[in-house]
Amino acid sequence: MNAFKIIDLTSENIANYGVCGYKDIKKHLELRKKIAWFNSYYPKGLRIKAVVSEVGGYQGMIEYIPGNYAHRPVEADGYLFIHCLYVGLKKEYKGKGYASLLIQACIDDAQNSGMKGVAVVTRKGSFMANDLIFLKMRFTVVDEAKPDFHLMVIKFDEDAENPKFKEGIQASLEKYGQGLTILRSPQCPYTEKNVNAIIETAQNQFHLPVQLIDLSDAKAAQNSPCPFGTFGIIFNGKIISHHPISNTRFVNIIEKLMP
Repeated sequence: MNAFKIIDLTSENIANYGVCGYKDIKKHLELRKKIAWFNSYYPKGLRIKAVVSEVGGYQGMIEYIPGNYAHRPVEADGYLFIHCLYVGLKKEYKGKGYASLLIQACIDDAQNSGMKGVAVVTRKGSFMANDLIFLKMRFTVVDEAKPDFHLMVIKFDEDAENPKFKEGIQASLEKYGQGLTILRSPQCPYTEKNVNAIIETAQNQFHLPVQLIDLSDAKAAQNSPCPFGTFGIIFNGKIISHHPISNTRFVNIIEKLMP
């Protein structure tokens, strides 16, 4: 295994390392928005730890925050909440145990901070870590949300109340009405890419009314009808994508739904 280190990103170094594969702050608006979001929540306990290889550079990260600021529709006060986890920007760095080390670093932080434990939303589908790595780290599933989301937790006190998805999170879908609604938050930089193209396609090709809603803070994300929290596409009151997608994928979905 190449020599590596786990570093803490701060307002002083985050622009040097980048986030989620984005490195050029001048080129990428999504990175600038992510850094601004990071700086606003860092004083509230947001942390990003990055795996940096001596040879390959930045190869993954874990992001977590106190549960009351979680950008998912959950109730997780008293827990550290993992927003995202990924490793292996280059395939030779996959399967090296980096993910386990990052999760353990989060667990250690939670224990040292007197938290109840660590929670995370996983899914069987794409764009999020699945259950397997967390089961390996002794997490258990304590709640579910449609279509394929799990809420997992490792608790330091078995008598502590479990975190849970907010009740009736999809009951608010009707308020978005007919047409297309896109929800996004700067927490996830991938929510910026392709959105303009999707809006243009929806309006010009499919002649749909479109509203873009920026989820400005944790409360807004916690009230999202999408378990992913920081992104969602709603069409005529139904969620058609729970995670960021390309314009091509959007066209394929809409063509199947349009009369």
